Amino acid sequence: MQSILPPLRAMHAFESFGRLGSVSAAARELGVTPGAISQQIKLLEEHLRMPLIAKDGRRASLAPKAKAYHAVLSAGFEKFKQAQHLLSQQVADLDVHVSGLPTLLLKWLNPRLHRFEASFGEASIRLEATHVEPDPEFLDHMFRLTYGAVSYMFPHSRVLFRDTCFPVCSPDFLKNHPDALDPAKIAQLPWIDIDWGPAYSTVPRLSHWLVDQGLPKLAHKPMSVHSLSSSALEAAASGQGIALAQSSFASTDIELGRLVRMSQESVQMPEPYYICWGPQMMENEKSRNFLNWVLSEAQG
Repeated sequence: MQSILPPLRAMHAFESFGRLGSVSAAARELGVTPGAISQQIKLLEEHLRMPLIAKDGRRASLAPKAKAYHAVLSAGFEKFKQAQHLLSQQVADLDVHVSGLPTLLLKWLNPRLHRFEASFGEASIRLEATHVEPDPEFLDHMFRLTYGAVSYMFPHSRVLFRDTCFPVCSPDFLKNHPDALDPAKIAQLPWIDIDWGPAYSTVPRLSHWLVDQGLPKLAHKPMSVHSLSSSALEAAASGQGIALAQSSFASTDIELGRLVRMSQESVQMPEPYYICWGPQMMENEKSRNFLNWVLSEAQG
């Protein structure tokens, strides 16, 4: 295999194909013809001297030995995207750039932002909701709001809070299931699951809350399973069932009457949420103000 890098266009076509799963989808994303994608992948195969695509009839997929190569390429192109976002933010001359886990931004930070402007004046803030952790060097230009031990990879971090979890449902669901406030009956009622993925296997789910309270196990499968806590809370607010909510994410909906807390008993998240940043962030007054404000909000 050659040590000289293949053409960037060929790698881009292959990365897009592997991520999207088809030549036509990759062509649409990159704005070229399917034939051009196939040609670029063939060029890459010739350069690497190995097959990258396995065909089963008309269906094409990554060859087994190409999957690890594709994963590394995808990580590289993700870094390109992050660099482009960073440049766009700098060109836009925004005061503060915040990258964060989607639900943490949507349900915890966003409802509070008006208080930052009330305290420190008008500010231009970019909120980027993503599960992808930025490279540590990017944190000289942005804050990262994240969860757990991943915070250790960044130059500086401070604990925001450690959340607690309890079951919630909508007022309409409670009206239709008046016995839902009896904890012993929860296991028999429609419920909504939240699954963050294998990397977060210790994060509590409704089944864990029931076990912790010494209550019966869930009697049937969930109505739906959500990778985003915010999506699960919206499903609960629409009356689909009971969800285990984090206090920081559900508090606004509870105050607005969209959700009802069904029990005062709770379980604790195993790790805290963090805010992370790089050394140069503190050279900017607005960034210093934002950090101090976020920490005071978290402790309030």
